[in-house]
Amino acid sequence: MYQDKTVKVVVCSGTACYVMGGSELLLLDDHIPSRWKGHVELEGSPCLGFCKNKTQGKAPFAVIDGEVLSEATIPGILKKIEEKLGET
Repeated sequence: MYQDKTVKVVVCSGTACYVMGGSELLLLDDHIPSRWKGHVELEGSPCLGFCKNKTQGKAPFAVIDGEVLSEATIPGILKKIEEKLGET
């Protein structure tokens, strides 16, 4: 199905994102289904700068394979990963 696919997830851990819920996003690895293990690359990042541009939406931000997700939540990120892996 997605043996060769890897989805890269970058979670912003800048101050605004961290305070607005980004700290919870750093626990994403605990919520990734076992069948996706090895297919999701997760990393934290200092401020990605999206909070400075109001057209990007609101914090917290995550970037999934280059796609910016505003007001990111763990379920929202998991849904995007699912889409990127082609499970939907």
